[in-house]
Amino acid sequence: MNVLGLNAYHGDVSAALVRDGKLVAAVEEERFRRIKHITGFPAKAIDSCLRMGGITAKDVDLFAVSRRPRAHLWRKALFILKNRPKKTLTDRARNMASVSRLSNVIAGAVGLDDHAVRSRMRFVEHHPAHLASAAFVSPFDDAAVCAIDGFGDFVSTSWGQVEGTRLHVGERVYFPHSLGLLYLALTQYLGFPKYGDEFKVMGLAPYG
Repeated sequence: MNVLGLNAYHGDVSAALVRDGKLVAAVEEERFRRIKHITGFPAKAIDSCLRMGGITAKDVDLFAVSRRPRAHLWRKALFILKNRPKKTLTDRARNMASVSRLSNVIAGAVGLDDHAVRSRMRFVEHHPAHLASAAFVSPFDDAAVCAIDGFGDFVSTSWGQVEGTRLHVGERVYFPHSLGLLYLALTQYLGFPKYGDEFKVMGLAPYG
């Protein structure tokens, strides 16, 4: 089974190809576009993964997207009602519109019709995708897993356990509580204003 994983319309857009549970290729779009942390759609990364895997789009059994727009809808709605964030709401609506057209965009990029892609698309919640990407390519059959980032699908931190081919997410920390966003704020306070500059602070930290 060939599974093509996609990170689209998010920071660091990328693609990965997994065949029968084994990682075959993983490529970030920025390697081709030469724009750090590029957003949008990873067309060149997809093409590269297919070429490295020696397959065409017709051979892909599943297109797995690393987000699930309907995840935690009631929490999102409650936050909006309480805080009424106009700019955030506009940005999210624009992003959701892009995601809703994703099957059509994939189809155009790989030369398939929209129905052929839509029937094989699977939306995977952001944090379980993080956990799975580490757990299922590790040498461990059983392990504790944890993911900490800014946030995705309204979750900033999650942890659980992997047992064989099963992943159980035990607990989640929801937006706006986020160690990742705290680290982003400290990075900006130190004078690094752009999204993704955190790695510079991490690299400088050993030098005091």
